[in-house]
Amino acid sequence: IIGRMPIEQILRGRATDVGGLPVARLLPHAQRRSIGPFVFVDHFGPTVLPPGAALDVRPHPHIGLATVTYLFEGAILHRDSLGCVQRIEPGAVNWMTAGRGIVHSERTPAELRGEPVPMHGMQIWVALPREAEDVEPSFAHYDASALPVIERPGAVIRLIAGQAFGARSPVATFSDTLYCALELAAGARLEIAAEHAERAVFAASGAIEIDGRAVAAGELAVLAPGRNAQLAAQQEARLMLLGGAPLGERFVWWNFVASSRARIEAAKAEWLAYERGSARFPRVPGETEFIPLPAR
Repeated sequence: IIGRMPIEQILRGRATDVGGLPVARLLPHAQRRSIGPFVFVDHFGPTVLPPGAALDVRPHPHIGLATVTYLFEGAILHRDSLGCVQRIEPGAVNWMTAGRGIVHSERTPAELRGEPVPMHGMQIWVALPREAEDVEPSFAHYDASALPVIERPGAVIRLIAGQAFGARSPVATFSDTLYCALELAAGARLEIAAEHAERAVFAASGAIEIDGRAVAAGELAVLAPGRNAQLAAQQEARLMLLGGAPLGERFVWWNFVASSRARIEAAKAEWLAYERGSARFPRVPGETEFIPLPAR
């Protein structure tokens, strides 16, 4: 913990692997479980999948959250149990609301297999408020052209979800949410208003300072509440700004998020039933594989 001004915490991700892709997992963290409604933040890349390698995240379930995929480079093909098939490319948004339960896969598109594929992006989970935890599952894709773009001197801001910088994203959310992709030129400065209860800045690439405090690439800086923050780019930088209103305690186990342990246990039983051929969780059309329930 660094202190109350201007940064509460700086977190670094732990290395893991998702479907053959090296990932830095920033949330949940031993020092921080959530930021606003965000309960899970993965940063993958920048890397290049060599010929013969591919991203293959087999079908797996979710409850109680929305998953959001955002790419800087590369391409991913999404399939889910609603029958949605959607390729996502840089600047676009795949927003999948799991609600009471959904199953999906994420893979390298067939036409890109066998050639080098650059990959760099973010995968995050937004917890749903209690009254929306069991909504019907849904999937929405937004082209890059649908998202507001705000320009400031030396800065380009793409508003992925929620409201910020005087604009509002068309992406539908269930609670107060802040999610932006920022591109800063070397020497650029940008003020982050204290208009959301919780905020954090992730440096996907490049070095920045926040009110004079250095933040290196790969670090997530949790901002002190109730205070505007001044970003300064020491070099060209790519950042993610995220936050919003906290939703209270959430339990996170594997791919399940819920406000009660009982709902987590029920989801475990439902996925075990899926593995045995039950239809409690629906199947993903065109997929035959799945990820088994972990032992722990």
